[in-house]
Order: sequence, then C-alpha cells, then structure tokens
Amino acid sequence: MQPDNDGSPRRSAAWFGLDGKLGFVHRSKMYNQGYSASMFDGRPVIGICNSWSDLAPCNAHLRQVAEAVKRGVLMAGGVPLEFPTISLGETLMRPSAMLFRNLMSMDVEETLRANPLDGVVLLGGCDKTVPAQLMGALSADLPAVMVTGGPMLNGKFRGCDAGSGTHVWQFSEEVRAGRMSKEDFSIAEACLSRSAGHCTTMGTASTMACLTEALGLSLPGSAAIPAVDAQRHRIAEQAGGRVVEMVEEGLTPSSILDRRSFENAIRVNAAIGGSTNAVVHLLAIAGRAEVDLALDDFDTLAGQIPLLVDLLPSGRFLMEEFAYAGGVPAVIKELGDLLHTDAATVTGRCLGDNCADARNWGPEVIRSRAEPLREAGSHTAVLRGNLAPDGAVIKVSAASGELMRHSGTALVFDTIEEYHDQADSPGLPVEASTVLVVRNAGPSGYPGMPEIGNLAIPKKLLDAGVRDMVRITDGRMSGTSYGTVVLHVAPEAAAGGPLALLRTGDTVTLDVPGRRIDMDVPEDELRRRAAELAPADDTGSGYAWLYRKHVRQADTGADFDFLKGRRGHAVPRRHL
Repeated sequence: MQPDNDGSPRRSAAWFGLDGKLGFVHRSKMYNQGYSASMFDGRPVIGICNSWSDLAPCNAHLRQVAEAVKRGVLMAGGVPLEFPTISLGETLMRPSAMLFRNLMSMDVEETLRANPLDGVVLLGGCDKTVPAQLMGALSADLPAVMVTGGPMLNGKFRGCDAGSGTHVWQFSEEVRAGRMSKEDFSIAEACLSRSAGHCTTMGTASTMACLTEALGLSLPGSAAIPAVDAQRHRIAEQAGGRVVEMVEEGLTPSSILDRRSFENAIRVNAAIGGSTNAVVHLLAIAGRAEVDLALDDFDTLAGQIPLLVDLLPSGRFLMEEFAYAGGVPAVIKELGDLLHTDAATVTGRCLGDNCADARNWGPEVIRSRAEPLREAGSHTAVLRGNLAPDGAVIKVSAASGELMRHSGTALVFDTIEEYHDQADSPGLPVEASTVLVVRNAGPSGYPGMPEIGNLAIPKKLLDAGVRDMVRITDGRMSGTSYGTVVLHVAPEAAAGGPLALLRTGDTVTLDVPGRRIDMDVPEDELRRRAAELAPADDTGSGYAWLYRKHVRQADTGADFDFLKGRRGHAVPRRHL
C-alpha cells in the first residue's frame, strides 16, 4: 500500500487495501472487468468524470477524449475508472440547462465522495457542464484536473466564417425582416455545426473553458484547442498523467484556489470579452471553494482591463483562430502585471511560469495592451438602483454605445411566452426608445434563470431598421448574444424584487457610466404596489420545487443554500 505525501494511506486503500471479507468484496467485483490483482496494490485510483451524452452535442466526442485520459493515467502508474454523470446540453434541455447545474454538481460531488477514488479528471464542454463539475469537485476536494471539450471547427456559410449562436441570432432577425430567405436560413443550420465541440464564439462554454485555465484548474493552452484537433487528445493524456502526480503530491483544489485565482479569472474574462454567465458561475464556484467573492468585484477588478481578444460576439474571429494565435497563455502573458502571476495551478507551477514561453502568433486576433480592441471599460459592468438594489449586469462590449445612457418608457411582460406571443404584432405599443422588460425569468421564478435576455427586436421596429434597444430581465443571456441588455436583476421579480413592481408606462433610466438602473416611480406608489403583490406560490413537488425552495439569487451565484463550501471526501460510515 503506497502512502500519500503526508504518510497517510491513499483514500482508495480504505476499499481495496483491506484484508478479510471487506477487501474481498471490493476487489472481487472489480475482477469482473478483467483487472488483475496488481491493479489494486496501492496505485492511485483515478476517476474519469465523463459528461458524454448523445443529448449533449457539445460533449459528443468525450468518449474518445476519455480514452486518451486513461492512457495518461496508466502511463503514470495509476488505475483509471471512468464514470458517467448528468450531461447538460444547452440546446436541448427544457426549461433551462441552468435549472440542472446545481443538480449535476451534486452528482459529481457525491459520486467522488462515495467511491474509492484518489483523484479525478473532469471531462466537460457545454455551458453549464464545466461549472457544475468544478463546483462538485471543489466541494469534494480530491486532486482534480479539468479537461474541457474544445470548440467546434469554424462554421462556414456562403464562403464566410459563421459563429455559433451569434450568427443564428443575426440570421433569424434577417429572416424576420425579409432580408434572408427561409431556404438560406435552413441551409445555414448544418453549416454552423461542422464537428463535435461547443460553440465557436466567445460564448459561455468558450468563456468557462478559458476561465478554468485562468483559475489554474486545467493545463496551459487547453481551453481553445478545437474539439477534433489531435492536440485535444494529447492534452487529455497529459492531464491523466498529471493527476496521478497530484495525488502523490497531495495537490488538491483547496491548495490551489484562493482570492488571487478568482481575481485572475475576472480580469481574463474582461480581456477575452467573456460571457455575462461567467458572473453567476464564478460566484458559485468561489462559494464552493470558500473564497470571498462578490458581484461588485466583477466591475472593480475588471475596470483596468482592456478588451484584447477580437472574437464574436464582441469582435470578428472565432475560437479556432484564437487557439492557433496562442490561446489563453498568450492573453495571460500579454496581461502580465495586471494578473497575480504567482497564483498556483494544477501543474505545480505558478500561472506566470506556465505562460512564460507563450507566443502570440496572431496579433490581429489577440491584441496588445498598447493597441487593444477596446480600451479598459468594455467589460461586464455591475449596475444598481431602485430597480436592482442587489445588482444587475450588462456586457458593455456587446452593447450599443449610444444606449449607454438612455431613458425610455417601459413595456413590461410577465413571461417570455407573453412577449413571444406579441413581439410581431403590428399593434404592439413600442418605439425605438421603449425599454422592453421581461420578468419572472430569474432563478426561482422560471425556474432556472433561462437565457431569454436577448429579446428579439419587435418586427415593426426591425422593419424600420432598428437593430438594438434597451432590454431588461431577471434572467440571463446566451454568451453568444449581443445587444444592450440588462441581466440578472436582483432580487428577481418572483422573490418580490422591485422588478415585480414595474408597470408598463413607467420611465426607466439606464446610466451605464454611472452604474445605475432606476425606475422613476415615487416611493409611496411602490409601497402601494408592493402591498398588492400576490404571495409566491409555494406548491409543487419534485426537483423543480426543491430548486425554487433552495436556490439563491443571481448576485450570489444561484447555487443552493445548502451547498456552499467544502464538505471534503471523508466517508465515516460503510455498509459492509
């Protein structure tokens, strides 16, 4: 039996290293897979947490990636044991994949704790999969390396590159405006998805892959490599070998992550033009890591960071170009002293050392600090005011400059379905200056905080040439989306937040430079409206009921109230 570096027996020895009946049972059942006795002689047992699923197209290639991880584990002297988890396919799951992020994190955490594992390699790709796996792994606190799935190959349509999500929204509005045929729209469906992998733009999946690397929880250079590039398998093999070494070293997530790690991730998010969804995910991940992180940190920490990466939806290029330009290591090296380069990582070296030899092979894709795509201030801004006392966010780099200060009359919809039913009505009382509001799309209200924020422009305005307007919601927005959209309003309407008191005809003022979002309604009128609100419906059953009862608000990460923190991997009781 081999000990860990502190002299204590490996965790798996509590199963496979026992004498008598207990050891017999644990080892005997594993022999049915063809293992020999030498596989249980004290070698590190490494879990491969695989979110592969036919229902999650972003993760469809992870079976092959898992085989590469196994090679790495075996080469390093470990025993690989692959297991499945819930897989969160953003494009298929209803009502929202976000509804199941916390559930998947529980699946990961409890599977790690319940089984004879010394370390784990996490395989995930689609938007919520990566944060869910990280949350679960941090709570269990076994040595862990994340291997993200990588983006699809660039979409190609009519001789041009086309990006997932971003071009879908553009094409759909062109069809509604009569400038694109339905036949061309149908052809574009297959053109945008040319291989396995996640979205090709700097959407949520790409963002979380990059931020996992910035946190120090994945190997350098791994985030942007296309899913079908052979480099992805080489990285996976290296991760399998590295986690065996981490078990030997006793290197766990709790010994890697601290406040510096999250400050780095927030700053890298600003530099890459990352998704607003990074806010709720990083807050939740920090909660599991027991690191103090607040919503306002996303504004104050990113305020000095220029936008360096020229990717859709904030720029021009796609993830394939970003990968071959140098990826995250090139961005980290360019940011230099704006980051905590002494932060720890899974390599056992600090972040700065990991990226010391990085090169920028595509300066038109990854800009320099001297010549950024946009100056500092284009990051995700945090707004407060009487409409969002606990905060809201807006992605400045994806918004229209002329709408950064705007006052308009609110047109309020209680559900996204209500808006969809009326959006194309010629009689809709809407103008370009109108502020569109959809509420009851928050964590508990929907439930699951769906990505509905990038509301389709009403058809009468599309026909008039309008392409952007101020929109407000307590829900989220796809990271591939764009527009002047105020998101994550907290408290949400379903929790009795001020958004529930807003009425059609009220004046709403957005002041992004002043970080304000307000409604011009007298306090006594707001109190009168609050008294008229119906009590929240507390009936129901099943997981959706559990979610509504225990989910926290967006400004804290929308995790369950009973999941914050580390519970570790100890299992004090056994059934045999």
